[in-house]
Amino acid sequence: MSPLLDNITRLSSSSLVKGGGKISVLPDGNGIACYKKIRENAEIPAIFLTARDEETDMLTAFDTGADDYVVKPFSMKVLLKRIEAVLGRNNKEKQLVCGEIILFPDKKKVYKDDKEINLTAKEYQLLEYLMYNQENVLTKENILEHVWGLDGQFVGDNTVSVTINRLRKKIESDAASPVYLKNVFGLGYKLECV
Repeated sequence: MSPLLDNITRLSSSSLVKGGGKISVLPDGNGIACYKKIRENAEIPAIFLTARDEETDMLTAFDTGADDYVVKPFSMKVLLKRIEAVLGRNNKEKQLVCGEIILFPDKKKVYKDDKEINLTAKEYQLLEYLMYNQENVLTKENILEHVWGLDGQFVGDNTVSVTINRLRKKIESDAASPVYLKNVFGLGYKLECV
């Protein structure tokens, strides 16, 4: 193990833990090199606290992936707010919301009324496309192109309609009287968020 990694290991055992993040104090050394080594194996947020106030040092830290760069002296209250901001940015999970339906694009999961809805791959892709385009009318051709990646070749005429109906049965309380997934007669479909 390199002296740098030995130092990281030693420091991590004495690090402060707050809100799922670690706050490490690095003795005299190159924090940027240390952070580069850490980022080879993990995406960990970092705030550099330093006496180095040269613009080139700051730009190098940001190019390495630093979330913030604070030059000494600094207010502890301001530092705590910066830590909260970095942890908040890194803990937010992307989600799309439409009424009681919540879709998590990174996890490929969908919930309604806090219960997970099991969807096929095409049902999920269709719902995700509709949620990114809430309140917009999407034609069958739009849907075929974005969900199936085709211009209609090798796909049956009612593939979109069948998938829409299967999706309705899973996301609507009453598929016969849909609240979310509406037909726009003669044009296509749209997702209405109530």
